[in-house]
Amino acid sequence: MHPMFASAGEGRAVPIWFIHAGNADSIRQSLSERERAFVAATGFETKPDRFLLLPAADGKLAGALFGIERPGENPIDLFRPGQLSGLLPPGVYRFANAPHDARMAALAFVLGAYQFARYRKAKQRSVQLAVPERVDGADLSRVVEGVTLARDLINTPSNDMGPAELEDAARALAKQHGAQVRVTSGDALAKEFPLVQAVGAGSPRTPRLIDLTWGKESDPKITLVGKGVCFDTGGLDVKSDASMLNMKKDMGGAATALALGHMIMSRGLQVRLRVIIPAVENAISGTSFRPRDIYRSRKRITVEIGNTDAEGRLILADALALADEENPSLIVDFATLTGAARVAMGPDVSPFFTDDDAFATELAAAGVAENDPVWRLPLWRPYDQMLDSKVADLNNVSSGGQGGAITAALFLRRFVSTKSWLHLDVFAWTPAAKPGRPEGAECQTARALYAMLTARYP
Repeated sequence: MHPMFASAGEGRAVPIWFIHAGNADSIRQSLSERERAFVAATGFETKPDRFLLLPAADGKLAGALFGIERPGENPIDLFRPGQLSGLLPPGVYRFANAPHDARMAALAFVLGAYQFARYRKAKQRSVQLAVPERVDGADLSRVVEGVTLARDLINTPSNDMGPAELEDAARALAKQHGAQVRVTSGDALAKEFPLVQAVGAGSPRTPRLIDLTWGKESDPKITLVGKGVCFDTGGLDVKSDASMLNMKKDMGGAATALALGHMIMSRGLQVRLRVIIPAVENAISGTSFRPRDIYRSRKRITVEIGNTDAEGRLILADALALADEENPSLIVDFATLTGAARVAMGPDVSPFFTDDDAFATELAAAGVAENDPVWRLPLWRPYDQMLDSKVADLNNVSSGGQGGAITAALFLRRFVSTKSWLHLDVFAWTPAAKPGRPEGAECQTARALYAMLTARYP
């Protein structure tokens, strides 16, 4: 169990009342006369985010009021209770009445307390929450652990998070769960995964392909592929300083795949899991790959380099080709792939692409239930011609500059034959703090997929 979760009977848990216009009168009537007088004297309003501590007669804490949306209001933020872990004084707390979703409220309570403390001392927050009734605290804990893993990896600066360190993280996870790891680098990488080698050739930090496997061969095969660009300068098509500033998060796809892998293995889902991470640094040197270079991919498709800053799809192409060779039941790739996705969806909503309509419906529903928003975009086949090359089978960027998220997905589609393939274009970052989501690295889409896979493979 996560240390911020307390058992329901642990100590004297201080009650938290979730209050809104619809239940304000009944909650006030449940308080003592002295507490009602205190609430009235403070001028407390039953509006979302309003917060009030109620003192007891002995000077201790009698409880807390926290404002949420009235049922039926639009929108309702299921993560709003995530603010509480930063507002409450030390102690053990319980939900005195039901928020909109007790499971999401408890999850947000813990996720909102996250701090990245590798380089400076964390603030002490000695608060615990009694696990609400009919909520699986063990399962919530493994979700929190997965999200924390992803946040820590993404927040780590690139001087301490290169391809070797990403490999170390995969090996540590494998050791924790009894999984196996195979790593390909050097001459073998150049032969087996030429696009991965090409992208990483400009850096002194050796590129590699990390391949983690877990579970029984006889179980349904689920393969996760994560983009592991540990820093992206843009290569010879160098990024501007503003665009390069946050490129430590360009391995967010790999971190998300590892996070979901942890959730799956920790729960012991009846699947044969594979996590494939092409890990590189897209750097600038005399050995960097160049615009107009042509490479023959693992799938034997030749690719002309139209822009060295579209490197993520190149390394994913080889990794997806490897995944596809095994013909798994499902392939999912995660990538901080295009600025076009952010223009279309903003930082919170992750677009996804698939030809599997049933899978898309399940994922969309899980995204709503888990407060992990996703939105389907089309694999619009007429845009395929935008990837045409006059000298190779295809170009790694489209002509015209429009529909960038779609054409990137169509590029990847060339390297996968299975219908049950899902591509997620994640941002992996929260630009400004929100309830349950501190500013900085974020693990997007993994919780929705975990819920969907748990329902499919209990």
